Amino acid sequence: MFLHIVLFRPKPGISESNRQAMLDALRVASTEIPSVKRFQIGERVTHGMSADYPYAAVIEFEGLGGLKQYLEHPKHEKIGMLFYELLDGALAYDYEVQLLS
Repeated sequence: MFLHIVLFRPKPGISESNRQAMLDALRVASTEIPSVKRFQIGERVTHGMSADYPYAAVIEFEGLGGLKQYLEHPKHEKIGMLFYELLDGALAYDYEVQLLS
């Protein structure tokens, strides 16, 4: 199984319509890109620490081929354009993982 993990920080003061456009693009990608097994997004729980990247998206795939299909899909390109326009910073990492139980 492969995970695509994205930590991100929106630019200060982005409009509600831009925020909604980003959420809509993520929702479309989660449902319309066939290789996506699971797509989760959430806000960081800081436990008193700073929140450099207050949001994370975790996308799960059965195999490396599915991850590659996702990254090359036009719906993912739309997310990339919005990230470039609306985010102050982002980190993206890919991991091959195993279920332990």
